[in-house]
Amino acid sequence: MIKNKCVFLDRDGVLNNDRVDYVYKVEDLVVKNGVAESLRRLVDNGFILIVITNQSGIDKGIFTENDVNLVHNEIQNRTGVHILTFYFSPFHRTLTNSLSSKPGSLLFEKAIAKYNIDVFQSWMIGDRFRDLIPAEKLGIKGILVENDYNETSESYYAANLLDAVNKYILVK
Repeated sequence: MIKNKCVFLDRDGVLNNDRVDYVYKVEDLVVKNGVAESLRRLVDNGFILIVITNQSGIDKGIFTENDVNLVHNEIQNRTGVHILTFYFSPFHRTLTNSLSSKPGSLLFEKAIAKYNIDVFQSWMIGDRFRDLIPAEKLGIKGILVENDYNETSESYYAANLLDAVNKYILVK
């Protein structure tokens, strides 16, 4: 059976502008420049797309899972590109100890098993080092984008999603 190659994506800071007070309202969603083109190029080159995101505001009672799903649907609508699935952890690490929250790897492991993913042909793109830890633990290459947090990593670095796609993933 042929395995799928995948690009795992963090949401806030990679696909859309991040906000200190969370992105949980459609009207606050700002999809970053180049995201639709990047996603389209990845799909055209045989990658499946899976978003894995921490949404700890749910655990804090700030917003609901329905709010998150509405934002995810809007990302799909605005980019016009099929993202296979959005996995999110509703837990905050200071309130609930969960392996589903990054840097835990549970959501990656679920996706790998469910979608028959070849980890050695796959990538994870995140804006914080904790996004990459679970992927790298599983053999998935990581790319850190738009890192304003002065974190260091053995991973690749790119200015944004389009730069990551052009510089590392779809290099000819």
